[in-house]
Amino acid sequence: MDDRTDTVGGAARWRTIRGHAVLAVLGLLCVFPIYWLYATSLRRPEDVYELSPLPWPLSTQSFTDAAAKIDVVGLLANTTLVALLTALGQLLTGLLAAYAFAAWRFRFQRLLYLAFVGTWLVPFQVTMLPNYVLLFQMGLLNTLAGVIIPTLCSGLAVLMLRQHMESFPKELLEAARMDGRSSWTTLWTVVVPNLRPALAALAILLFVNGWNEYFWPAMVLQRSNDVLQLGLRSFMGTEGNDWGPLMALAGLACLPVFLLYLVLQRHIVNGFVRSGLK
Repeated sequence: MDDRTDTVGGAARWRTIRGHAVLAVLGLLCVFPIYWLYATSLRRPEDVYELSPLPWPLSTQSFTDAAAKIDVVGLLANTTLVALLTALGQLLTGLLAAYAFAAWRFRFQRLLYLAFVGTWLVPFQVTMLPNYVLLFQMGLLNTLAGVIIPTLCSGLAVLMLRQHMESFPKELLEAARMDGRSSWTTLWTVVVPNLRPALAALAILLFVNGWNEYFWPAMVLQRSNDVLQLGLRSFMGTEGNDWGPLMALAGLACLPVFLLYLVLQRHIVNGFVRSGLK
């Protein structure tokens, strides 16, 4: 019996080791392009096309060249503003819609919820032309407001927050109503304080999505490079790309998201686990 138990335990340990080894290899494959990006940005201009895995001697000339050609600080500020306002708008509209779906029962509720889900499933390419025409009529093309306003509502936010609202204890809502609190007061004094982890996780995800957005800002800001992702176009041309500054600016664009994820990754994981989404 003991020998059989040891054999089974040893086989389980070997399976665990093999599984971790496969995950480690896959992790290295995913990380390598990011490492190569920063390695290229830290090479000297004459060494940009070198294939050595270690950039030596190190040089910050690419970052200096990027800062000399475009306003990196201004682009960082604009990108942060767009991502922050987009995330806050989607979080607010998602919170209000999810609260309505969870707290009340009304006619065509399921149909309306499916409509919200459908907006999330519809490809952006289907809605971009009507949005573009509307922005043109409002005179908001080539402005940051034109980038932000069409993205203030998100079906993903409604979907995720409704999952949390459905699991919220209905007894607390009934107790708040018996205390004479209005629905608005109940939302902000009872529901929101108990959903802070979920709201924080969703806010992080929405901010990262807004930060990484390229296609929609590229459509709206055709005559300007007001966000960091569009600033990359300054180093791309028909005669070739200036890879050093291009990689340096791309590295700067990735860095805030990396830091945000490293600091708040627990909230992101909890947000997916508690929502029941995989």
